[in-house]
Amino acid sequence: MQAVLNEVTIELVQGDITDLEVDAIVNAANSQLILGSGVAGAIRSKGGPAIQEECLALGFCEVGSAVITGGGNLKARHVIHAVGPRMGEGSESGKLANAVRASLELAERRGLSSIAFPAISTGVFGYPLEGCADVMLRVIIDYTFEDLNSLKRAIVCLYDARAFNIFTAEFRRKLAELDD
Repeated sequence: MQAVLNEVTIELVQGDITDLEVDAIVNAANSQLILGSGVAGAIRSKGGPAIQEECLALGFCEVGSAVITGGGNLKARHVIHAVGPRMGEGSESGKLANAVRASLELAERRGLSSIAFPAISTGVFGYPLEGCADVMLRVIIDYTFEDLNSLKRAIVCLYDARAFNIFTAEFRRKLAELDD
C-alpha cells in the first residue's frame, strides 16, 4: 500500500528490511548501539562486521535520537540507528516520535532520497504494534508537509502479516483523516 503526499511516496511493505534497495534502512537500536537480535541481528548478519565497528566507534545514542553508519554489505548505503523506547520507561510515544523524526531529519541532512523503517521498539522493547503504527505513521506523514530537499520515499517494512495488517489499517485511517 502506498500514497504520495507532497511529492513523497509513503509505502508499506511486508518483508525483510535488509533486502530493500534504499539509501538508508533504519535499525531499531539500543542506546549502546550493540547489534543484537531482531532487525539489528539481521543487519549484523547481512551487513557484516563493518556496521558494528562503526557503532562501537560512535559508542552511544540517546533514546529518541538517531545516528548513521555505512551500510556494509547491505543493499542500502547507510544504516540509521534509531533508539526507540522500552515499554514502561515513561513518555514512550514521545520518545518513539522523536526517534522517527530524528531518522527522517538525518536522512534529509545527508541528502538521502529514500529511507526504510521497521516497526521500532515492537520487538524486545515491547511497544504495542497498534501504538507504534499510530506514532510512526503520524510522524512520517507530518514530515512530508515540511520543506524537504531530498527525501522522496519513506517505506515502513513490516516483517510479518500481523504487523503489516495493523500498519495498513492505521495508514488507511490517517489518509482518510487527511481527506476530511
